[in-house]
Amino acid sequence: MKEQQKRFKNTEPFALSRPLQTPVLFMMFNRLEAARQVFSVIRQARPARLYIAADGPRMERAGEDRQVRAVRDYVMGHIDWPCDVKTLFRDKNLGCKYAVSEAISWFFENEEMGIILEDDCLPEPSFFPFCEELLVRFRDNERVFMISGRNDLGTWKQDQYSYFFTTGSIWGWATWRRAWRHFDFELKSWTDEGTQYNIKEFSQKAPYVVERIVNGCRNVLAGNIDTWDYQWAFTRITRGALGVIPAMNLVSNIGFGKDATHTTSHASTSVDIPVYTMPFPLRHNSDMCIDFEYIKKRHKMMQKSVSDRLKSQLKNYCRKLLDPIHLC
Repeated sequence: MKEQQKRFKNTEPFALSRPLQTPVLFMMFNRLEAARQVFSVIRQARPARLYIAADGPRMERAGEDRQVRAVRDYVMGHIDWPCDVKTLFRDKNLGCKYAVSEAISWFFENEEMGIILEDDCLPEPSFFPFCEELLVRFRDNERVFMISGRNDLGTWKQDQYSYFFTTGSIWGWATWRRAWRHFDFELKSWTDEGTQYNIKEFSQKAPYVVERIVNGCRNVLAGNIDTWDYQWAFTRITRGALGVIPAMNLVSNIGFGKDATHTTSHASTSVDIPVYTMPFPLRHNSDMCIDFEYIKKRHKMMQKSVSDRLKSQLKNYCRKLLDPIHLC
């Protein structure tokens, strides 16, 4: 708990003035403590419509059925405000690729727009009104594909406006049915001439972003990884879409660790990014262009993180070699 408190910069808790009118999709699996933390903030928001999706246990993992059941029982037993609840609980494990993407599609079969949280994305309470206001503001703007709560730099130009535009982040986000209908889950447009042109155009300004997404998609096509997020990122960059990023980070990822599906390493700058309270009223940004300066700085930060991590691992390895205990 002390470690979690260090991530939050706000000294006074944000008080929501009214229950959230925007529907929320909460996706969970087998991590009870993470689900408890995230759901405690959802309870503060008191959404009028709540969708809960959970993948089924993996049969080869002993005891995982009990873990999955414990998470579901906890969440369903702590809905203590008036709201319309819908659930999508899988009996068998579908894996990240299908369980998450199908849950989001299910959500938008019922709703025009909404907020999406996984059980490892812990939002600051002001994340909810931030998303709600901007979902309405950009409802009919076909260029904007998502509203993100994550700012990987912590803060960025916060003295100028409340948000800016990049490609977006899925660590706490919101979107519309109109955007999700473009989701190219099977990467069917991979070889289209227009798609390749848009990738090359984006690559001229952010080659490292394109390289990461393209390599990820290749691994998806080859069946090497079980995920959906590379396809969503591919969809956005090939359509020239904009994603809103808050000028102050509103979401902490608490999912790093050995029991995570993908984020298994603690050695990441993503763990320690502080979380802030968003001031209202929002200061709107009329410059609807991708902020490549932010993307470049974020890339440098990630490179430095990898370099520091490798140096630390090498230092620890050398220390063990020199330790007399390990010389016998």
